[in-house]
Amino acid sequence: MHHDGSDSTDGGHPGGSPDPRSFDRSPLVVTWESTQACDLTCDHCRAEAQTERDPGELSTADAKDLVDQVASFGHPPPVFVVSGGDPLQRPDIFEILSYAVDSGLPTAVTPAPTENLTPEVVSRFADIGVHRMALSLDGPDPETHDGFRGEAGSYESVTRAAEWAEEFGLGIQINTTVTARTAQYLPAIADRVADLGATMWEVFFLVPVGRGEDLTALSPAAADEALAWLFHRGQEAPYRVITVEAPQYRRVARQEAGSDVTVGSTRAGSGFVFVSHRGEVYPSGFLPLSSGRVPEQSLVDIYRSDPLFERLRDPDGFADPCGSCPYRDVCGGSRSRAFATTGDPLAADPLCPRT
Repeated sequence: MHHDGSDSTDGGHPGGSPDPRSFDRSPLVVTWESTQACDLTCDHCRAEAQTERDPGELSTADAKDLVDQVASFGHPPPVFVVSGGDPLQRPDIFEILSYAVDSGLPTAVTPAPTENLTPEVVSRFADIGVHRMALSLDGPDPETHDGFRGEAGSYESVTRAAEWAEEFGLGIQINTTVTARTAQYLPAIADRVADLGATMWEVFFLVPVGRGEDLTALSPAAADEALAWLFHRGQEAPYRVITVEAPQYRRVARQEAGSDVTVGSTRAGSGFVFVSHRGEVYPSGFLPLSSGRVPEQSLVDIYRSDPLFERLRDPDGFADPCGSCPYRDVCGGSRSRAFATTGDPLAADPLCPRT
């Protein structure tokens, strides 16, 4: 979840919730890309996942050092999200997850729907005390989901994993990527999210990086329409709706409600920080400007004091219209999308109709 301290909205990535902390001092979520290795080659993959593990990945000891650094942000602790690639490609993943849970971190994991994801694995997640497991669903049925991801059998694997999670009492979150192609399926996907028993639906608005560069993003008007629909659906859904790389959700929600409602969204470097498989520290996995490396450097110091992170938390310094928008403190636009499209993370977000 990326937020600035001016708005106590919750942010995205597994486990986000409303939080009063100052995001100048502590993120709501730290996501660690534990590996790029994955047996899948999904068409939209941000990580451009590989079949083999990178020998430069953080070691087990380095990963535990990272956990210690995340815990050192203080209380309340950030949510620690272990992502990939496929975290299950790491033979030490359960040791690291256990260490994070024992360190007092709300810990989430985002396994890929491969043969590695078995009932035994899901049961072990639950036994360790993992807070939530995130699964990706980009269509309401096998044809649309598997077609979007370019991986036959993925829909069935996700459905089975959700059933195992329910059996073992492990909370799940569903992640969905919205593009011009998939937006039409949002209502049907929303129904499936309820059927699967998810407690949170995290909706990613495409940023053109990695293999996602080949996909088509929504138009600004269509994005606002989708965000308005998500807000109203979220008012009646049995799960929480949050967005990633669409802080416009906060603006749209206030416009739709006619009041200062708070909804979950994210902004790079403000409430959110991303650590790559090699330990590089980025404001977001979609904003590949490194501000240092852990464990050699302090994650806390980078987050709090790095000049890039400080600029990303100051919407007054964003290019117009974002910098002069009356909603700049609650929205501020996607800094990742601004960078992907212009090369400048402080530029205006092209997904907004005001741009």
